Amino acid sequence: MSNSKQKIINDPVYGFITINHPLIFAIIEHPFYQRLRRIQQMAMAQLVYPGAVHTRLHHSLGAYHLMCNAVTELRNKGVDITAEEEIAVKSAILLHDIGHGPFSHALEHVLIPGINHEYLSLQIMQALNTQLNGQLDLTIRIFTNNYQKPFLHQLISGQLDVDRMDYLSRDSFFSGVSEGVIGYDRILKMLTVKDGQLMVEEKAIYSVEKFLVARRQMYWQVYLHKTVLSAEKMLVKILERVRAIYDKNDDALATRSSLDYFLGTFTGAMDDYALSQFCLLDDFDVISGVKRWSLHPDKVLSLLCNSFLNRRLYKSRIQGEPFSAEFIQEKQAQAVARFGINPEDAHYLCFTGIATNTTYQPREEKINILYKDGTVKDITEVDNTLIQQNLSSQVKKFYICLLT
Repeated sequence: MSNSKQKIINDPVYGFITINHPLIFAIIEHPFYQRLRRIQQMAMAQLVYPGAVHTRLHHSLGAYHLMCNAVTELRNKGVDITAEEEIAVKSAILLHDIGHGPFSHALEHVLIPGINHEYLSLQIMQALNTQLNGQLDLTIRIFTNNYQKPFLHQLISGQLDVDRMDYLSRDSFFSGVSEGVIGYDRILKMLTVKDGQLMVEEKAIYSVEKFLVARRQMYWQVYLHKTVLSAEKMLVKILERVRAIYDKNDDALATRSSLDYFLGTFTGAMDDYALSQFCLLDDFDVISGVKRWSLHPDKVLSLLCNSFLNRRLYKSRIQGEPFSAEFIQEKQAQAVARFGINPEDAHYLCFTGIATNTTYQPREEKINILYKDGTVKDITEVDNTLIQQNLSSQVKKFYICLLT
């Protein structure tokens, strides 16, 4: 593949995105990457915001575009980024979500228990690196934060990374929720590096504040919206029920896809075979499974599947205090009586949980502000009460889901 090859992709959020390097082409053209076309970015948010039907492929291309801009801005400020590092960090952002399974976060740890998408992303990158004869060696070092320039990793994964900048901008665009709009272009212009660490110039303090506020508002208004939550939990309960009653001889449970392997024979070891099966999985397998299971003789399974397909979702309530045991028992008894199911299966129709959102976790990651005099402060130390007091505190809410 020659270096002269160039393509432009028309993106509804940023306009034209340019692809102009053979390694980037090789990644995008690979079946592992093309699978992202079939993975919803926002899982079941489309049941509340009908426009939110964009995919992980949209998001990774958008994050790649922002990374291209970030590299250009940093180079213009004299930051040393070699041609090899540039391609490696761009490849890393393209591949950062390659390990997401069907419906992204909604089914994480459900389809493949105990294994998160970051771990799977790394495994898929390593498999891809073998196929590409080691061209992703540096990409993997940057992705795993094992490279001597930490700011390159921080651009991919940090409090102020291009991943978050894209998903906030893109998710607000497709959902129509304007609270998620951020000044990503201004933040990118204000990025800088000191002692190998990614920072923002002090002029960007208010843009960063808007970014943090937008993130919090998007979580409660979109990602953790009570109806989105109830739809995603219904999908989780469907898969839990299939696993609970799974029998390899039950033809009505078989989906004829790699989903059968993860619901039945998967041992928990993500070996080469398991990884190859995972890379065949997408949203369509789960939805076709749900359609098939809606006709299953198991009363709980068919009830949940039909409810999901026809958007007769759990009624949900979110509040600041836990629900009392008596209240939960009363609601479960009502559901058992209404649908005529066994009391031991009541937890499929009524259950509680906790939703949390921490906008800024200074212990885990930092947003460092670089002042004109060369001093550096964490954003929580800046003389600004909104950031200090509100944004670093965890918000914990209790929810109940009930099929009525």
